[in-house]
Amino acid sequence: MRAAILLILVATAASAQPAPSLDAKSAQAIVAGCAAHSTAKQQSHAIVVVDGGGHVVAALRMDGNGTGIFDFSLAKAQAAAAWGFSTAQMLENSRGTPGFADAPHVVIVPGGVPVFTSDGKTRIGAVGVSGEAPADDAACAEAGVKAAGLRSTRP
Repeated sequence: MRAAILLILVATAASAQPAPSLDAKSAQAIVAGCAAHSTAKQQSHAIVVVDGGGHVVAALRMDGNGTGIFDFSLAKAQAAAAWGFSTAQMLENSRGTPGFADAPHVVIVPGGVPVFTSDGKTRIGAVGVSGEAPADDAACAEAGVKAAGLRSTRP
């Protein structure tokens, strides 16, 4: 009996596919897409891409942005990674849910978006952008995710 259970466990482990994750190449593609969007609009952003645990995978502080702007980008990325939805949605949720704005890892300024696989089924990280108006930060983040061939929402 024990041998049969062990055989089932080994077979299951061998056939299991590793969960998709945000690799450095994809994170760099998000940063490049954000930077291209920003440059085309003659803007300057700080961009941070994190994995699902909120750890930095790639980042860029474009010219003219101080370290505080970078830190804010990181906070936006970590918030979107923690909650699985954009910081713009956090702003909306805070309007209808008393106390939500004070919850851990909540940022109520647009510019942070989750990153999902290209099919939108698996959340693999997030990107945070800061340095311009919140709507511009959010548009930049979305452009970066799209440029990398990934999604910022589920289908």
